[in-house]
Amino acid sequence: MKQIQIKNTLVKLVQADITELEAEAIVNAANNQLLMGGGVAGAIKRKGGQSIEAEALKKGPIEIGNAVATTAGTLKARYVIHAATMGLDFKTDESKVRLSCRNALRVASQLKLKSIALPALGCGVGGFPAKAAAKIMAQEILRTLLETDTTLTEITICLFTQEDYQAFEKNALGYLDYMVTGLRSPYVTVDAIIELNGGIVLIERSNPPSGWALPGGFVDYGESLEHAVMREVKEETNLDFSDVKQFHTYSAPDRDPRFHTIATVFTGKATGILQAGDDAAGARIFPKDQLPETMAFDHRQILTDYINWKKSK
Repeated sequence: MKQIQIKNTLVKLVQADITELEAEAIVNAANNQLLMGGGVAGAIKRKGGQSIEAEALKKGPIEIGNAVATTAGTLKARYVIHAATMGLDFKTDESKVRLSCRNALRVASQLKLKSIALPALGCGVGGFPAKAAAKIMAQEILRTLLETDTTLTEITICLFTQEDYQAFEKNALGYLDYMVTGLRSPYVTVDAIIELNGGIVLIERSNPPSGWALPGGFVDYGESLEHAVMREVKEETNLDFSDVKQFHTYSAPDRDPRFHTIATVFTGKATGILQAGDDAAGARIFPKDQLPETMAFDHRQILTDYINWKKSK
């Protein structure tokens, strides 16, 4: 078991059978019809009894991403919170996993619960990658603890397999451990606008939030903005970024779906061979008038501002 304290809440990671935990509520990674067939849902029904599904069906169907609570039958828990990560097509994605985690935590607080246990949402029948689910769930747990008046004092992430446990140990608890150093302030980030071969360099994110984005990332403690943006560009694109100049700072509290970030955007010169690295799944040069359809954060608006600024010069 691994754990981390965030404000008044202990966040724990365990490898166990979620149906055996004594948390006040356990979360079922449900379909939006609330039918309890295979995966975690099936295990909960087998252990806790048919009454759980019967009660759930009276409350369904619900919107994908929403959550409702039922009693827990003969389980050790008092409640089962059914968080709809998918429909009956068994397909899920980042947004659905994010919303279902957020709403499961919200329902727990509405019930004034102190403890909750969550499985790896979307990773069973839904086939969502454990690494991505770990980061999304960590982001939503952190968001809940920082931005809401939650009653929860203990949040347990329960993994059934060793493989999933290892993925969550690195990408959930490791992520939270890194992020809690900035609890009282917005997080400081940098991004780079790189013009190369007549286009703009973008990286395809391998971690949520997904989509194409400007190269960039978080500023390390003791690091200048300029050094941070040069480091991030090198790590994500293999390019050497020099002659950096500040373009603009973007600070809207909702610009990042994870938490409040303040991004300073830099322009500069880049040399070298473009190659995706670090957390980038890909790196490409896009013509200014043919930007990708899916872009992360507010990076489409940043590039629109930049292109308009260049035209006005």
